[in-house]
Amino acid sequence: MLVDVASQQRDREALEKYAPLAEQQASHYDHVLYQAIAHRAWGVLNRLKGQYDEASIRFQQALSLFQKLETRWQIGRTYFELGELAIESADTPAARVYYSEAQKAFEEMKALPAANRMQEILEKLG
Repeated sequence: MLVDVASQQRDREALEKYAPLAEQQASHYDHVLYQAIAHRAWGVLNRLKGQYDEASIRFQQALSLFQKLETRWQIGRTYFELGELAIESADTPAARVYYSEAQKAFEEMKALPAANRMQEILEKLG
């Protein structure tokens, strides 16, 4: 949980501390959900460090696992992170796709505040 909160808060110091521990424990217990959360946390940390290729790989690994688990909330959050990465990489078309996918995942589960947030971001992108 600590690594997930650190990801949401964009807390680089906490991510550097907890991402390796989260990944180690998730692998030790072969817990797929936690492995995916650890991948996403690494993706956020890599993005914060400007390591965009590594971030993309981690986000895609997380997304693949979340999709296998059919965890729409986690899928939406991961697409959001991919959108953020695309924005930082100056790839607005990709960002639109990722934010749209996040919105879709949130709408499917009736998470309207999150879906509305994605709509606001999409409107700002034009």
